[in-house]
Formats: sequence, structure tokens, C-alpha cells
Amino acid sequence: MRHFAIVGSGPAGFYTAEALAKAYGAEAQVDIIDRYPVPYGLIRFGVAPDHQSIKAVSKRYDKVAEAEGSAFIGNVSVGVDVSVAELLDHYDAIVLATGAPNDRSLGISGEDLPGVIGSAAFVGWYNGHPDFADLDPPLDGAAAAIIGNGNVALDCARILSKTRPEFAGSDIVGHALEALESSAIRTINLIGRRGPHQIAMTPKELGELEHLEEAAPVVSAADFPDAEADLSLEPGLRKSVAHLRHFAELAPHKPKRIVFDFFARPVSIEGDGRVERIRVERTELAPDGSVRGTGETYDIPASLVISCIGYSTPAIEGVPYDDRAGRFRNDGGVIADRLYCVGWARRGPSGTIGTNRPDGFEVAEKIVAAMPVGSGVGKAGSSGLHRLLDERGVKPTNFDDWRRIEEAEIAAARAGSPREKMVRVNEWLSALGR
Repeated sequence: MRHFAIVGSGPAGFYTAEALAKAYGAEAQVDIIDRYPVPYGLIRFGVAPDHQSIKAVSKRYDKVAEAEGSAFIGNVSVGVDVSVAELLDHYDAIVLATGAPNDRSLGISGEDLPGVIGSAAFVGWYNGHPDFADLDPPLDGAAAAIIGNGNVALDCARILSKTRPEFAGSDIVGHALEALESSAIRTINLIGRRGPHQIAMTPKELGELEHLEEAAPVVSAADFPDAEADLSLEPGLRKSVAHLRHFAELAPHKPKRIVFDFFARPVSIEGDGRVERIRVERTELAPDGSVRGTGETYDIPASLVISCIGYSTPAIEGVPYDDRAGRFRNDGGVIADRLYCVGWARRGPSGTIGTNRPDGFEVAEKIVAAMPVGSGVGKAGSSGLHRLLDERGVKPTNFDDWRRIEEAEIAAARAGSPREKMVRVNEWLSALGR
């Protein structure tokens, strides 16, 4: 019997668990460890609450967790409650699937002003992440600015723009819903260093902007190259650019505006005691495709600034780390003997949820190559881990505990919502009578 531990219960972790279970069958026990008492990681805390169809992928993960030979071990923080070295004492291999939950720094003056927050924090706030339940973003001003031209930036803009009825059917947490309903924000600027042809926004997410009840997308036709240039784009990007060209033809007729501010690079954030504006430099594309400044600057009013420029994986003691890339140092998912990584912890924050499946299966194949099926008896597995946790007073949760928490959240749901998420660790544990 082989025993494997996967650290992180998001998509990358579950896909890797699925791959190992398929490869080893009854010859393996796969334990999925998470620092929170509840599973799903990015699905629960990162996917927008009004994108329930995407969150439904968790049903696939349920089958993995409930299968013979798999277990969920929650409420255990690797690097705090137990070290990676200690896990390696008990498991044949460790796979780090911790994601990239930390916001990258903007690296400009004023980014520490009150009212400047990262997208991980803002998304965590409206999705019920316990680290950000008390964020209280300032929504009392007329203008917000979002730095970034990817889907996360679109999510943030859309959430800021929606009316309360538009959140019907979503699982946005109650504290965020109440705050957004009284928001004074009427203009949202999406700031990007490059132009429409360089966005990382997908067609579906862009298309949603046209159907918002009170907000209209605003795009300048002057930001586009000749229409013939669109033909050289890959199909998905070409569809996204088509949406933007369509937005440029619309006359804004709603009380809120989502303004695409292309070819703009933030150089400083300014304000007296709190953010009041962003100073940006107008940019242009050089012949080699790089971005260069033109020297022209202007100010964009904003009492809330959300930075959506990427994420980094938190370091874990004893694990080689690439500071520049913001992820674990690895070669195709291999960190060291019996130590691997997958997903964003391996390659950085790129790709879609589905990208993590082939990634997980690839790393599982490398584990099988190092430890062929039927090659012998391995480590003791979770029995040793549980003894260690018990000695330290750590009380892990299992998948049955998650089901009880889930039942409590469903029972507390407001009308039309699938659940009302608990947003603090003590709430989850209280639901279990702890």
C-alpha cells in the first residue's frame, strides 16, 4: 500500500488525487490536507458567486473525496501544525497544491494607502474567505479603479456593478451583499498597460457586461488597430475583441459605467489619508510588442483601487522557492525526491480550472514512474499524522464534517440562494459542536 498526501483541496489537489487513485487503484490511500475545515479552495473562495455553473465542478470532486482510498483532512495547516519534513516521514510522496492566494505588489508609491486592496482580498471578501471577512472595502465614493485586464478584473467590476436582484441564485455572502447594495460607486475604470489585442479576458465574461441592469461598458474606438488585424488573433481572443468593438459602438445609457482605459500604466496612487486618485502614464506598443511610456500622464479619480495583477504562492519552510516567479522551484512539477507540486503552486497563476486536470495527471505519472504500482510497501500514512496532530492538540475535520457544515449553510440560505456561507473558522467548528 502506498500513502500519498496532497496539500490543498482546490482543483489542482482534487485532480491529482483523482489521477493517483486511477493509477494505483486499491494499492493507494490518498489524503487531501487543507488548512481550512472545508474543502474546494479556489472553487469556494475564488470563483465568482454569480458563476454557479463553474462552482458545480465541486460535485466531481465530491466523488473523489468519497471514494474508497481517499480522505479529506481539514483544519490542518502545513508549515504550522505539521511540517513538510514530518509529512515525508509518514507518506511516500507529498504533492503541494496550495495555489497562489497572495496578491502581488504593484511596486508603486501610494499602494499602502487605505482603500487600495488586492483582488485576492476583495474576491475573498465577497466570497466568504475567513482571512478577509472584515475587509470592509470603501464603497462610499463615486469612482473605483481596477488595475488589470484579465477575468479577475472583470469579476470585480461586475460584482461592483450589480444590483441586489442580479445576485439572485448566487452564493455571495450576506455582509458583501448588504454593503454592495448601498454602494455609491457609479464609475469603474479598468486600467490596462496594453490594448484590446493583449487582454486576458474570455468572451463569456466580457459578454456578461452588456446585460447588466444598471451598468454599461464603455470602450474608445480609438484604442483599436484596423479591423483586419483581428484576423490574426486566436479564435477566443478574436471573440473577446469583437465584444469590445461592439461596446465601442454603444451609447452608454445606464447610471453606472465600466470604462476600459487601455494603454495606461499606473505610476502612483495619491490621496490625503486615503486613496483619491491614480496617476497613470499613457503607453504605446513598441515594434517588438513590449510596452513603453509616452511621458504623458493624467489622473483617474478613485476612492477604491483593486489591484488584479497576479498572485503568488506562499512559501513553506523547507521547500525550495522561486521568489521572482512567486511559486515553488520545480522541474515539471518535481521539487525534490518524493516532493512535488501542481497547479498554480507549480506554474504560477495561469490557465483555467480545467488546466489543472492534465497538470495533475502529468505529475501523477511522474510519481508512478518513481514508485511503480506493485513496487512494495510504503510509509504508514495518516495513522502517524493523526497521532502527531493529536499530540499537538490539532483537531482535523473530515469529509463527513464538511457535509454537516454544508447542511448548516444550506439551511441558513436566504431566499433564492444555494447557501449562506459561514465565513469564520470558529463558525465552521461550532457547526460541528466543537
